[in-house]
Amino acid sequence: MSAHAELLTRMAVTLVVLLVAAPMLVWVERRLLARFQLRLGPNRVGPFGILQTVADALKLLTKEDWVPPFADPVPYVVAPMILGITVLGAFAVVPFTASGAIVDLDVGLLFFLAMSSVGVYSVMLAGVASNSKYAMLGAVRAAAQMISYELAMGLSLASIVLIAGSFNLHDIVVAQQGLPYVVIQPFAFVVFVIAGLAELKRAPFDLPEAENEIVAGFHTEYSSMKFALFFLGEYLGMILIGAIATTVFLGGGNGPFLPAPVWFAIKVGLFIYLFIWARATLPRFRYDHLMAFGWKVLLPVALLNLMVTGALVVARTAGS
Repeated sequence: MSAHAELLTRMAVTLVVLLVAAPMLVWVERRLLARFQLRLGPNRVGPFGILQTVADALKLLTKEDWVPPFADPVPYVVAPMILGITVLGAFAVVPFTASGAIVDLDVGLLFFLAMSSVGVYSVMLAGVASNSKYAMLGAVRAAAQMISYELAMGLSLASIVLIAGSFNLHDIVVAQQGLPYVVIQPFAFVVFVIAGLAELKRAPFDLPEAENEIVAGFHTEYSSMKFALFFLGEYLGMILIGAIATTVFLGGGNGPFLPAPVWFAIKVGLFIYLFIWARATLPRFRYDHLMAFGWKVLLPVALLNLMVTGALVVARTAGS
């Protein structure tokens, strides 16, 4: 098989797996939330309610694709597309298998941060183009939240780059064959997971779409498949944050007996379980508490961890 054919095959397989996994996560989350909260989840449509997601998808496909007359039509339509494109694009550098990622970039970690940062434009465009006060409030909240927690996330990953000596995600996985970085960088791990949850705008960080305050926030005026794209982006984002955390802190697909993709899927599944558990357990932050936690707790912890890591790396280099 030629290099181009192999690349296209890997892209197609990854795209199909992700587009199947994201709707399945909706069903998984509903079932898990029901278990956590001692109630029944979807259990009527198909075995164990597994076809409920298919029914929801058909409903969204057949709903009227309506653009509000007061909205700015072009950015209104483009906004949900940006989110899907940036999240799917970030998966190109994730090393799912032992042979590496779809595109083996030397700056793969920076590419992930860049794509996740561009995602904020989707939310801002949705809020501004909707020309609605509730949507605008949600967009402003989302932008402030994502910028605040992006700093802590970047600093937590900088500690890993100092140790691994590379921005290449495959190189970072190879460097963890003896010991995963979660053992030697527990503070960076905790900061990354919390900041990742805030980036996803999921409970307890779901202020941009707090339905009891601002109806549904930045996607209040969206319906049909445009709303579905925002929904799809959220669940793909869960997989992406879990995949990056697995790659950077848990050694990617490293593990005994089982193939690398199986280990990778198991580890990502643990993070998704954690995110759903957090949604079922933790109450929503108050907005001033949300911002204070990002700037006064996460950011100082990430900075201190980076300084200590840098000092230890310099000392080890000088000693050798």
